[in-house]
Amino acid sequence: MPLATVVPEDISEVDETTEDDRPWVTIVWNDPVNLMSYVTYVFQKLFGFSRDKAKALMLDVHHKGRATVSVGTREEMERDATRLHAYGLWATIAQD
Repeated sequence: MPLATVVPEDISEVDETTEDDRPWVTIVWNDPVNLMSYVTYVFQKLFGFSRDKAKALMLDVHHKGRATVSVGTREEMERDATRLHAYGLWATIAQD
C-alpha cells in the first residue's frame, strides 16, 4: 500500500484577527453631580485636551449620556478609568 503524499496548503491569506485585537476605550457617563465646567477641566487636566475638545466631549456626555475619551490597550484604559474615578467621574472601559 503506497503512502499518501501530503501537500501543504497556502495559508498566507488566513484572517488572524480575533475579538481580542479590537481596541479598548474609556467611556465617561453622564451623572447628576458634576458641573459641566468641572468635567471640561478634568478632561483638559488628565488627557491634555484643548479647551474646545474637552468642551465638545463634555457636551457629548451631557447630551448623549456618554463620551469616549481615550482608546488603547486594556491596561491603559483601566488606568484612565481609575484616574477619572479619582476625580469623581463615572467611567467604564469596554472593547470597541
